Amino acid sequence: MFMHSKELQYHAKPDPIMARRLQEILGGQWGEMSVMNMYLFQGWNARGNEKYKDLLLDTATEEIGHVEMIATMISQLLEGAPLEAQEKAVDSDPALAAVMGGMNPQHAIVSGLGAAPRDSNGNPWTSNYIVSSGNILADMRMNVTAESQGRLQVDRLYEMTEDKGIRDMLGFLLARDTQHQLQWIEAIKELEEKEGIVVPGQVPEKYEVSDVSHVLYNFSEGEHSKKVVDGKTAKDGKEFIYKAKPEVMGEKPVLKPVTKDVYNTSAMD
Repeated sequence: MFMHSKELQYHAKPDPIMARRLQEILGGQWGEMSVMNMYLFQGWNARGNEKYKDLLLDTATEEIGHVEMIATMISQLLEGAPLEAQEKAVDSDPALAAVMGGMNPQHAIVSGLGAAPRDSNGNPWTSNYIVSSGNILADMRMNVTAESQGRLQVDRLYEMTEDKGIRDMLGFLLARDTQHQLQWIEAIKELEEKEGIVVPGQVPEKYEVSDVSHVLYNFSEGEHSKKVVDGKTAKDGKEFIYKAKPEVMGEKPVLKPVTKDVYNTSAMD
């Protein structure tokens, strides 16, 4: 079950342009709706790993509160200004107008000066943004990525405003994103010790063409990437190999003709 509390922490002055920007961390790819749903489904789908299930659901439930916090802030920022007045907000800054295009008209037309499950350009949130694979190590690595991208966007938004109320809220989110990254990293360490570095760790080694499992091929001009692996040992204990000139491993493909009833183009020299 979930428990809802009506108290929210932060307030800000009306600012429809900032409301549009905040939609990104609400309903964008790396927004709070994404991590909320990702952690919920990862937690609900976890089998036989109660401490990780609990960690995921602790954080998922917290993220529900973050969704409400940002949605409420967006509604506050949209209060008290008609659309024609809000559109004038970018008139004095052509660069800002080019980038942001003013207020999101959907805030006035569709959601009645309220938040919506959409990104900053009005694209609807989609469950395609979330990952819940059943492999907790793979999912935890995705969670670090999600929190890293989310924290990056929150920090950029922090630099776009001087409003104390907005900055207070964003500062809170920055701190929680710090904790979430660190806790997922801690879980990853434990899982790597048990399951191995490469996901999934249960795949029999005989399945792989092991001759190429630790080779970096130079498929782009220059050899700058060599510095990443040259003379180094991978985390799984095996030596890296760098190949400056990758060799051809296969043959030129030749496709046989299909039957006439398919009506493909006839072969020509």
